[in-house]
Amino acid sequence: MVLVGIALLVLSGVAGILLTEVGREVGLFWAFGLAFGFTLQRSRFCFASAFRDLFLFGSGRIMKGILAGMAVSTVGFAVLMSRMVPTPLPGMIAPEAHVVPVGIHLILGGLLFGIGMVQAGGCVSGSLYRMGEGYVASWVAFAGILSGLGLALHSWNWWWRFSIERAPLVWFPSFAGYGGAVVLTLVLLLSAYLLVLWWEARKGLVLPEGPPTAKGQTFVHRLQDLWERVFRRGWPVVAGGVTLGVLNVFLYIAHMPWGITGEISRWAAGISRLAGFPPPTLHGVDQLGGCTLTLGGNRLITHSLTLDVGMVVGSLVAALLAGEFRVRVPPNPRRYAQAFLGGILMGYGAGVAMGCTIGAFFSAIPSLGLNGWVFGLSLLAGAYGGVQLLKRVP
Repeated sequence: MVLVGIALLVLSGVAGILLTEVGREVGLFWAFGLAFGFTLQRSRFCFASAFRDLFLFGSGRIMKGILAGMAVSTVGFAVLMSRMVPTPLPGMIAPEAHVVPVGIHLILGGLLFGIGMVQAGGCVSGSLYRMGEGYVASWVAFAGILSGLGLALHSWNWWWRFSIERAPLVWFPSFAGYGGAVVLTLVLLLSAYLLVLWWEARKGLVLPEGPPTAKGQTFVHRLQDLWERVFRRGWPVVAGGVTLGVLNVFLYIAHMPWGITGEISRWAAGISRLAGFPPPTLHGVDQLGGCTLTLGGNRLITHSLTLDVGMVVGSLVAALLAGEFRVRVPPNPRRYAQAFLGGILMGYGAGVAMGCTIGAFFSAIPSLGLNGWVFGLSLLAGAYGGVQLLKRVP
C-alpha cells in the first residue's frame, strides 16, 4: 500500500506539471489541493467533528486546532489586505476577501449546515478527505451536497430579493483600521479558545494527542521517527490547524483564500442543465465575494476544480502512505439516507450562506468580516440541534 501511495504521489507531481500547461494557477492550485488534503487526512481535521464533539463528548481538541489556524491566517490576511487596500475606507473591501452580507440568509444557512454536517458525519472538506480514504458514506454525502447546491441555485434569486440584496457588509478594518480589526479578531479567538478550555474542564474529558515517539537516537532511528511522524502517525490537531492556516495565507498570496463550494456549485449547475432543469441567471453574484454560487463558464479545467479534486487525491496519498486506506461500507443501510439528507442540508446551507465551514468560517473570520462570526455561531447552534437528532437516531 505504501508503494502505491508513493507511485500516486509521483503521478500527482507529473499531473501538476502537465496542468501548468493549461495555466499557471491551475497547476499551482493542484499543488495546494494536494497539500490541503494531505494535511486534513494526517491531522484528522474535520470541522463537523469539531462542533459535534463539543456537545457529544465534551471534547474541544479539534476546535482548538481550528482556532489556532484562524489566528495564523488572521495575521497573514491582514498583512496582505493592507497592501491591497492601504486605507480601508467605509464601503471598501479587499479583493477576494471572504466578506459577505450579514442577514437571515447567513443565519439560516449556518443552522442548516450545522445540522447537516452532524447527520452526514462530515462537513464538505471532511467529506472530500474521507472520500479519499475510502468512506462510501462520504461519497453519498457529496452527492447530497451537489443536490443541495442545485436547490440553492434555483432559489438564489428569491434569497437575493428577500435578504441578501439589503443585508449590510461589515468589514472591521473599514471602521477600526487593520490594527484594531486584528486585535479585535485575535481577542475574540482567544476568548473562544478559553471558552473551549472551560467547556472541556466542565465535562472533565481529556483526550491524548497520540502515542509516544522515539525508539533510539541514531541517525537511522531519527529518519525512521521522522517518517513515522509525517506519514504514519496522526499529526497533533493544533499542528494541522496551523499548517492549514499557513497554507491559506499562501493561497491568498497566489490568488484567493481557501474556498470549496463555489466550484462545486458549478458542477451542480452542469448536472442541473443535463437533467433538463437549467438554473436561472443569478442576480447579484458579481457583486459578492466568498464562495458565491456560480453557473460556470466554458472552461472545463479551472484552478478551483484542481484545488477541490487535489484535496481528494492528497487525502488518498496520505491514507495509502499511512496504511489507512480501505473501502468502508456502512453496516446499516440507513446510513446512506442519513448521509445523503445531511449532504442536502449542507449544500443548501452553503449555497445561501455563500460558503461552508471553509469559505464562510475558516477563511471568513481571518478576512476580518462580521459574517464569519455570525456563520460560526449559527453552525454551533445547528451542530447542537444535529447532535440532539443524532442521539435519537437508532
